[in-house]
Amino acid sequence: MTNIPRVTLNNSVEIPQLGFGVFLMPPDETKKAVLAALQAGYRHIDTAQLYGNEAEVGAALKESGLPRDDVFITTKVWNSEQGYDSTLRAFAESMNRLDLDRLDLLLIHWPVPSLDKYVDTWKAFERLYADGLVRAIGVSNFHQPHLQRLFDETSVVPTINQIELHPHLQQAAMRAFNAEHGIATEAWSPLGRGTLIDDRLINEIAARHNKTPAQILLRWHIELGNVVIPKSKTPSRIVENTDIFDFSLTADDMAGIATLDNGTRVGPNPDPMS
Repeated sequence: MTNIPRVTLNNSVEIPQLGFGVFLMPPDETKKAVLAALQAGYRHIDTAQLYGNEAEVGAALKESGLPRDDVFITTKVWNSEQGYDSTLRAFAESMNRLDLDRLDLLLIHWPVPSLDKYVDTWKAFERLYADGLVRAIGVSNFHQPHLQRLFDETSVVPTINQIELHPHLQQAAMRAFNAEHGIATEAWSPLGRGTLIDDRLINEIAARHNKTPAQILLRWHIELGNVVIPKSKTPSRIVENTDIFDFSLTADDMAGIATLDNGTRVGPNPDPMS
């Protein structure tokens, strides 16, 4: 049994707060890594059309022998597939690769405002949700104006907004906006792509708790209430990343980590992205 807590989304669907990401994971490594993650107790796998490894995620789920309803699967519609009809087609292709009849969470990968298609894409999401093909729909890398437009022009409020989030980019205003509208915040690149592992403060906190820097960073996300999706292909680290539920950070720890926010991104800024 897994001890990973769950976050209840605004449509009452529950998502495991700690998930396993497969971004930049080659297909030939994905199946093995996902199987290791499921064996370690993960019950939430995050993939995307762009990653090119949906089929391997689906194959690992089948091979694991776990009941389908026990594992929460997320995928995302890529920028080139945005638009109403193309989104429906892309979703069908993803489901074929994943070999699933029903998806747990579907996200718009980026708003790409220059394309001006994310509203039509969202309307296709609403149809898939109404038809029962997706349990929850959400967005990724959306800023306040992008979300506000969805509020103004569509009917269903996103359940989740997956954004770059780590101690160097803490996104307090975006997290607050999400919370105000009942949208869960999910963190991608939760370790800052390794840029925080050698941070002096993080290592001092890790030493006090007898934990690794990665465990401290992931615990920080948990205590903020974020859904978080670390990635690793190393079995020992896959297990290590789940060992974060037997301790808590102190108020001083949290205050110290708050001082690390410097606005540094490791990925693109969604606003000018074309």
